[in-house]
Parts: sequence; C-alpha cells; structure tokens
Amino acid sequence: MIILDGKKTSNDIKAEIAESVKEITANGSRPPHLAAVIVGDDGASLTYVGSKVRACKRVGFESTLIKLSESISENELLEKVKELNSDENIDGYIVQLPLPKHIDSQKILMAVDADKDVDGFHPTNFGKMALSLPTFISATPFGIIELLKRYNVDSSGKHTVVIGRSDIVGRPVSILMSQKSSPGNSTVTLAHSRTKNIEELTKQADIIISALGVPNFLKAEMVKEGAVIVDVGITRVADNSQKGYKIVGDVDYENVSPKCSYITPVPGGVGPMTIAMLLKNTLLAYKG
Repeated sequence: MIILDGKKTSNDIKAEIAESVKEITANGSRPPHLAAVIVGDDGASLTYVGSKVRACKRVGFESTLIKLSESISENELLEKVKELNSDENIDGYIVQLPLPKHIDSQKILMAVDADKDVDGFHPTNFGKMALSLPTFISATPFGIIELLKRYNVDSSGKHTVVIGRSDIVGRPVSILMSQKSSPGNSTVTLAHSRTKNIEELTKQADIIISALGVPNFLKAEMVKEGAVIVDVGITRVADNSQKGYKIVGDVDYENVSPKCSYITPVPGGVGPMTIAMLLKNTLLAYKG
C-alpha cells in the first residue's frame, strides 16, 4: 500500500512555482498577484484563506486579502468584483464560499472575469474543461489529477467510481477521469445520495474518489483488493483532544487502507493539493 502524500507533493509543486517566480522577478517583472475576497467571519473560511495567503508568500506571489462585512449587500459585493476584474495588477482572485444567505453565490461567481477565475468555477471555464480545452480547472479536481499523475497511478481502461456530484469536485473530476489523457481514459460511474446499491458499484471499482462529506462512509467491505482510494472528505468530528475535534475523511482509513494499492490520508492528502493548484492556476493567469 502506497500513501498518496498530498503534503509532500504540494510542497514539490510550490517549490517549482517559486523557481518560476524567481525567473520572472529576475527579469525585472512584477510577481504574480492573487487576491482573496472573504465575506463575514466564518472560522473555517478564515483559516483556509489564511493558509492561501501564507502559501502566496512562500512562493513569492503578491497577495491581497479583502475582508468584507457579513452585512454587505449583493450589489456592493458585485461592485467589488467589478473592481477586481478591472485591476490590471491582480492576475487572479477567488471569492471564498460560502457567502451569506442574502447573497446569490451563483450571481457573484458569474460576475467574476473568467480570465481571472483561478478557482475554475465560472461556467466558461467549466465548459472549456469539459471540452478538454486549456483553462483553469477547479483546484480540488486539478489537485486529484496531479496527485495521480505524479504517483504514476494507471487509470487507463480502469473503472472509476466518483461518489458525490458537486459542481466543485464530483462532476468535474468525473469528466477529467473520462477524458483522453493521463490520468484519464477510465470508465466513470458518478454515484450520489440517490444511487441505489452503491456498495455493488464500489466493490467493482479500480479507483474510488469519494467527495461526499460523510465521515467514514466507505468501509473495508465496500472496497476490492488493490483499489486506489482518493478521499476528498473533510469533516470535523468532536473528540476529547485539546482542540475538541479531529478531521475525518469519507473513508474508514484504518480498515480500508490495508486493502489498497494507493490511498490518500486525511488530513495530508487532497487538502494541501488544492492550495498548490490554486497557485498553479494563478501562475497560468499571470502568463495569460
């Protein structure tokens, strides 16, 4: 069993990006610039955005954190998006989700300039990704593909079961795994909360990518010997530690891992890759 180490791989990618930035600035050019918009005081979002800002510093990017009040109106937020679209010094930016209930998230994401949409959420970028055209791929699916690529996981002709159909992870990764590429070229089944007899599907799967958000959902008896497991789930579960919680994935790691050929841990698997690929998208946006 080989652990797909997202922490190590993301550090490798950051080192490669840092080298690219050194070459850019050595020529007297400005470094790439990533901005992040956060609305309100959601703890998980603040932590996540904070780690993005630190990652920018590490690779030599400029970064701007725009903190806005929970009570901001939809129109005011749209104005801020418009401002970022026209700011030539900002190469890419993200609007951290979730947004407050009184704001239509889809309307905000639609307003982001597709050429600066380093999260890869804009329909233009999603459409290009689906057509195998060069574009920004949503950071988590991009990270999964990159992790499989760097560990030379063979997916050609294999049966991949993706659990979860979100626009951010499940659906894009199901498309990427079916494309004429490496990793890719696999036969994909997209399962979700309404799928009947999910265990029958997972037992047949050569590769399982679980993005359900249900702690320990995937049990050992649902997995065949030698399967490749990618666990996207991140759920806080209360425990007696000092923090008062632990991070748990969708996969019952302790019991599933002995059966696997490859598996991602939680934490330290897909999570770190997401930030690395956001940086990679920002570098792509900078190079235009």
